[in-house]
Amino acid sequence: MDETLIAQVRRFNRTVTERVGALNDRFLGRGRPIGEARLLWEIGEEGRDVRQLRAQLGLDSGYLSRLLRSLLADGLVTVEPLPRDKRVRTVRLTTAGQEEREALDRNSNELAASLLEPLTEAQRDRLVSAMGEVDRLLTASMVSVAATDPETPEAQYCMQEYFAELGRRFDSGFDPVRSIPADPDELRPPAGLLLVAHLHTQPVGCGALKFRGDEPTEIKRMWVAPSARGLGLGRRLLTELEAHAARHGRSRVLRLETNGALTEAIGLYRSAGYAEADAFNDEPYAHHWFEKRVTPEPSAGIRPGTGRPVRAVGTPAGPRRSGR
Repeated sequence: MDETLIAQVRRFNRTVTERVGALNDRFLGRGRPIGEARLLWEIGEEGRDVRQLRAQLGLDSGYLSRLLRSLLADGLVTVEPLPRDKRVRTVRLTTAGQEEREALDRNSNELAASLLEPLTEAQRDRLVSAMGEVDRLLTASMVSVAATDPETPEAQYCMQEYFAELGRRFDSGFDPVRSIPADPDELRPPAGLLLVAHLHTQPVGCGALKFRGDEPTEIKRMWVAPSARGLGLGRRLLTELEAHAARHGRSRVLRLETNGALTEAIGLYRSAGYAEADAFNDEPYAHHWFEKRVTPEPSAGIRPGTGRPVRAVGTPAGPRRSGR
């Protein structure tokens, strides 16, 4: 990694933590550190599952427990097991906790205004626009992609959402029974591969490969959740599928088909180097068929635990929505 880039990121982190008061153990003047303040905000009016909170904020269980004990001692939250499952604990704000959260919101608004006040109108627009871009990119960096068994709940969720979206977008609707299947046994090694993307604990995308011996490998089930669009996740999934195909498939040719209604997917495939081809199957919902040749790279590899190529096959990242 370029050391200049790393230094710039660290400088940005220092500036932000200083300017928003994260270094102060009395964040926003409320007598508690930023961790407790953020936890109150995340619990919200409806309450949250403690496990969900831990995953959402990326906290280890010990640190989260210390934060909750402090909020409990101050009478700001309650923590109770669910009646139907004692292993699941739910944290809720007390009346005092709701009042504290409202005070934090007011002070946070004042802090945001103080960031903008010294700037000109043009500078404010630039800062807010830059913040939006940073937010999108940091969110993209939190997405994990990994090979997943197609019969896990996360994989099944992605498939159901994928089918539902095709049903909404296709003029004739979508019936999986009519479409060429990609059964679970075809999407697990050695016959194939399914990648599932997660943002925190929520599955937000998928993509699959069907290895066909000496025949071209097929890309199937490409989908990105609406909540994760604009993060470049479709491009990332496509790139990682290409990397896997280049290493594990006997054929170096990738094929896919898609429907004409999926204009974003068609744009992605073309920009990633896929060329239109003659129809190579009788998929009833397909209007376009694409092919691309991929070449394995000696240095290509997957970072442990991430599913991300060290050196990707494909083109630079960009936005993508849903596709077949």
